[in-house]
Amino acid sequence: MDWDKLRIFHAVADAGSLTHAGDRLNLSQSAVSRQIRALEDSLGATLFHRHARGLILTEQGELLFDATTAMSKRLETAAAWIRDSEEEVFGELRVTTTFGFGLLWLAPRLPKLYDKYPDLKVDLMLEERVLDLPMREADVAIRMKAPSQADLIRKRLMTVQMLMYASRGYLDKSGTPSSLEDIADHRLICQNTDAAQVSAGAMLVQHLMTYSPHSLLTVNNYFGVLQGVLNNLGIGVLPDYVTHDFPDLQRILPEIESAEVPVYLAYPEELRQSKRIAAFRDFVQEEILIYRKQLRALEDSRAMP
Repeated sequence: MDWDKLRIFHAVADAGSLTHAGDRLNLSQSAVSRQIRALEDSLGATLFHRHARGLILTEQGELLFDATTAMSKRLETAAAWIRDSEEEVFGELRVTTTFGFGLLWLAPRLPKLYDKYPDLKVDLMLEERVLDLPMREADVAIRMKAPSQADLIRKRLMTVQMLMYASRGYLDKSGTPSSLEDIADHRLICQNTDAAQVSAGAMLVQHLMTYSPHSLLTVNNYFGVLQGVLNNLGIGVLPDYVTHDFPDLQRILPEIESAEVPVYLAYPEELRQSKRIAAFRDFVQEEILIYRKQLRALEDSRAMP
């Protein structure tokens, strides 16, 4: 089977349009169309239904697209192995994690990674959706639960809890609650319980809602919740890893906390020898050790009279 025709077919199936596929491949629409017709003739099958709004794969086209997608992923893996055969750490590393952890914990620490590996290119994909690592939607993931996909190497990094925080400015203006019943006099800032998030956070928010907060601000990620708290809007439900980087935040009702949420790093078994993966894994583990030491020092300083 002609590999070049398969490559063009894959681009058309992915784009859903001869024109868009041609743009990607630097080919004219007519050239793409000729190659698709030639492939259909060689297979004796129709691969696309033609519609005014674009192209839709036939059942036979779906089967071939599944095959070319698997081929593409395997080629990406082979390319990664070849790149990682060098001694230096360089090239693209696709990292996926949640919005909150990616924006509030990981991104502020990335300068250290780039200082050590200036030729590394990190593609940070912030998704609440769990990407398919075995199918190479990403190279490495940091997730708030144990990965369930097969053929993954997993490393438990830390645990996270959702706690309640407010700014000093807000507390000076509105007072500090001394019990959960006092929530009725305050504005609560949190993720909407319908938004994608760890169940421990949603359960804590649902519990707080039973105390009828005076006002409410919901945001679909923890970065937005943090901005609301920093701007003196109310009491926020936030992951505890914001404590070190925003030491002026005051913890509210310290006896109230969510269940512990495990944080895992995972990557495909086939990338076990990847130097880029190893560099990123070691960097994250080192930063977590530093974070824990700094967090203990911060807690000790707050406990001092």
